[in-house]
Amino acid sequence: MQQNPDEASPLLAAYTKPQKGGVTKMKRDQKEESKSVQGLGWTADGLPLGKGGVVGEPPAVRSQWDSSFFACLGRNDQFCSSDLEVCLLGSVAPCVLYGSNVERLGSSPGAFANHCLTYTCLYLLGNSYFGWNCMAPWLSYPTRTAIRRRFNLEGSCEALSRSCGCIIEDDVLREQMESACDYTTHFFCHLCSLCQEGRELRRRLPHPGFNGRSILVMIPPTEQTMGRGA
Repeated sequence: MQQNPDEASPLLAAYTKPQKGGVTKMKRDQKEESKSVQGLGWTADGLPLGKGGVVGEPPAVRSQWDSSFFACLGRNDQFCSSDLEVCLLGSVAPCVLYGSNVERLGSSPGAFANHCLTYTCLYLLGNSYFGWNCMAPWLSYPTRTAIRRRFNLEGSCEALSRSCGCIIEDDVLREQMESACDYTTHFFCHLCSLCQEGRELRRRLPHPGFNGRSILVMIPPTEQTMGRGA
């Protein structure tokens, strides 16, 4: 009896012909694997790319605030507004400073008047019924969160965890904890929070009233001398 040359090959000794159901399962597994690879993606260096960035890559380092929390009497900046001005404005008229911060952050037209009046109402209600400004922080703390997200600044919770040697890898959990820290900061140290946010915005963003305006510089004519006649 003549033996099939294909079956006599030593390379196919361990090979068994899969059944029909096994072939279907292998094809299905290959399709799922290809879909997972396509959804994951790869970088030029051969690293797998997930939804949040390169897998295994350390998280991006966030920027620090331009001034510390209690640096109310700092320096003069390039926008012609000193830290002392921000400190006095936050101490005497925090509603004006809060409205200015929201306006400078880039809200809709009329944001200064709307937020300033709303802050004033909550300020008066808190001082009238509770004896201190405890209702305005509910309105003002989202501004601190918006500043952190816009300029990628490090929050209080992340700074505390970093100093303790802990890293919060879950972005959703970290953002929830940072929002709670923003409210706590405004609730217990409201005026210092407003002043720090005011200093940060004035150094990073010009006032919207000066955007697009050109400054006309008058140059005096040069002195002219009469030439001597022949």
